[in-house]
Amino acid sequence: MNYRHAFHAGNFADVFKHVFLVRLLSYLALKESAFRVIDTHAGEGAYDLASTEAARTGEWRGGVGRLAALREDDPAWPLIAPWLALLGPRDAQGRPALYPGSPLIAQKLMRPQDRALFCEKHEATFAALRKRFARDRRIKTLALDGWSGLNAFLPPPERRGLVLIDPPFEATDELDRLGAAFAQAFRKWPTGVYALWFPVKAARTSEKLTAALRAAGATRLLTLECAVAPMSADGLTSNGLALVNPPFTLAGEAERILPTLVRLMERAPGAGAFRMIA
Repeated sequence: MNYRHAFHAGNFADVFKHVFLVRLLSYLALKESAFRVIDTHAGEGAYDLASTEAARTGEWRGGVGRLAALREDDPAWPLIAPWLALLGPRDAQGRPALYPGSPLIAQKLMRPQDRALFCEKHEATFAALRKRFARDRRIKTLALDGWSGLNAFLPPPERRGLVLIDPPFEATDELDRLGAAFAQAFRKWPTGVYALWFPVKAARTSEKLTAALRAAGATRLLTLECAVAPMSADGLTSNGLALVNPPFTLAGEAERILPTLVRLMERAPGAGAFRMIA
């Protein structure tokens, strides 16, 4: 595996994914009982957007950098503000000193009774992940292929929690693998909350994955899609999240969040779009 998320950290796909991750974790924290977070492809956990990798692509400028324009009178402000708070201070370009990936977001929203399991296969990336969370006894990091870890650690002892499946999509069959891995996990833990991220590179990608999840038995399902430009061979312009067992209020929240994200991050006037498949 050659994928390094440091080149893409803070881009439009990260913003989309992480805003909804915060919504999901916030709802889990409303109940006193403990929950567990399982992140199958955790990456480094957090990213320096002033690094050589981030500077080479500058993708964060079209993502988190655009959120500097979000105003407090925007209808989506109350729903996006909790994620913004996790970023900490930002410079004049909207760049935080450290961009929190999904593991750091989870850590910040966990309570003393909650637990997390972060899997990462890439050797150097795992070394950074392990070092970052070594002092937190609530968190276990494993140098493990996330696909294997997903099946090995379900259901969790807490019986409540979130599984984030966010593979690098280097292989051409990764979307099929995503659906198959979910089906296996869902058989073992049908009451868990699942968030499956995927790139949208073809017209019916979201429908294909949604159909696979329904075939696996998921009945409470919400698929979201966020595009910042028309589909192009020059790079990723659209991505999606398939959410299984989401909070009942999340569909209504998405109707407020998605138009704002698209408006702020679109690459050309009128080029952005969003969709919801319930």
